[in-house]
Amino acid sequence: MQKKLKAQALIFFGPPGAGKGTQARAVAAEFGVPQISTGDMLRDAVSKRTALGLAAQAGMDRGELVPDEIVCGIAAERIARPDCDRGFILDGFPRTVGQARFLDDLLRQQGRGAPIVIFIRVEDEVLEKRLAGRRMCSACGRIYNVYFDPPKHDELCDADGTPLVRRADDREEAIRKRLEAYCELTRPLVDYYRERDVLVEVDGGRAPAEVAHDIFSRVAAE
Repeated sequence: MQKKLKAQALIFFGPPGAGKGTQARAVAAEFGVPQISTGDMLRDAVSKRTALGLAAQAGMDRGELVPDEIVCGIAAERIARPDCDRGFILDGFPRTVGQARFLDDLLRQQGRGAPIVIFIRVEDEVLEKRLAGRRMCSACGRIYNVYFDPPKHDELCDADGTPLVRRADDREEAIRKRLEAYCELTRPLVDYYRERDVLVEVDGGRAPAEVAHDIFSRVAAE
């Protein structure tokens, strides 16, 4: 029997490199609900040169946050799909208090109730190594890190030997801008959700499996 979440909406947030995507995928698989990754959707829109993608591309290339109206529109459209009827996970949204207020209103209008908000904490020096060291196989999509999880052969995928690539927003200048943007705009979400008594803080500096087990125990319906 499929496990159920305590709330229909589960939100992941934290600084870039905290492991939001990894943990959101783990919870999605464990509880059988869709993961909604705003970042992946935006990158897909950029690659397909859609209207939203063209509007977002310049800021993404500089490591800046995409304007609220673009992100909110994408998230609202995705939540309205039938596969979200029994719940969903948001990875990377909301990123600002303005987006959080928009989402609160949307959930209230849909009768979904309050969300559960997972805040993944990681020290800045660990974040910088996670981001600067991240590499991806362009063929199979597997993620490596030259500091924490290197490939067996330098800069080559273990699975298929494809040369690994580095995302443009994982380069040093973009990393600095992403962390600065997080500090300025996203950290106030901690206070916003704590005041609403829906915030669950998790130590993201541990091994991914340990973090996942912690999250499962906190979000599962009794």
